[in-house]
This record gives sequence, C-alpha cells and structure tokens, in this order.
Amino acid sequence: MTSKKLGILGEKIAEKYLKKKGYQILDKNYSSKFVSGPQRGEIDIVAKKSDIISFVEVKALEDSGEPSAISPEEKFNLQKKRKIVKMAEGWLIEKKISFDSKWQIDVISIKINLGDRKAKILYFENV
Repeated sequence: MTSKKLGILGEKIAEKYLKKKGYQILDKNYSSKFVSGPQRGEIDIVAKKSDIISFVEVKALEDSGEPSAISPEEKFNLQKKRKIVKMAEGWLIEKKISFDSKWQIDVISIKINLGDRKAKILYFENV
C-alpha cells in the first residue's frame, strides 16, 4: 500500500474514532495556499466536542508485527506543529471564529495491520 493510501485510510479510521468519542466533524483536509504559489499546509480533521475545537493531525504507519524504529506520533515534530498552528489560525479567521475561543492541536497515531485489518489508535490531546 502506498503511503498516500495508508494516510487516507488512517484519516478514515481517525474520523470514525472521533465520531465514536462524541466529536462533531467540522472540516476535513483543510488547506490554504499562498496567493500565487504552493499549498502552505493541511489540517487532516477539524472536530468539535463541547466547546473545544480540535485541529487533528493524523499519523498512520503500517504495522507489520515487527518492532519499528519510529512510532507514528514521533513523526509529529515542532516544525509540523508550527505549521498546523498557522493553518488553524487561518481556519478560525476564514470561519470568523475568535482566537479567544477554545481550540487545541491534537494528534491521532494509528498503526494499521493490513493482514488482520486491525488498527491500534493513540489519541494525544492538546499537544
């Protein structure tokens, strides 16, 4: 499976997981571009529970059953966090939501075993 297809599958699993946890999905694959140029970034899922908006980054890796050198959540670094914060601020501006509203950055880490079609999910809130 290509990494792009694995990412799409991971996002579908994450969306289902969030809905089961009582989140309302507000947006998926939100992106913005410079006026003339490349895409600045993407937020995988924007969700809301109670009065908190969560900007969720999904990190998925294939779980072959063997120990891996890196876990999915370790792929979320400071540079990626800074980019998502800027994207989140852009989303809030676009939707005319105050920066004073409650919002946070979350990470969902998913290891997917394609053989038995099972996923191990870790949810990190307010990273």
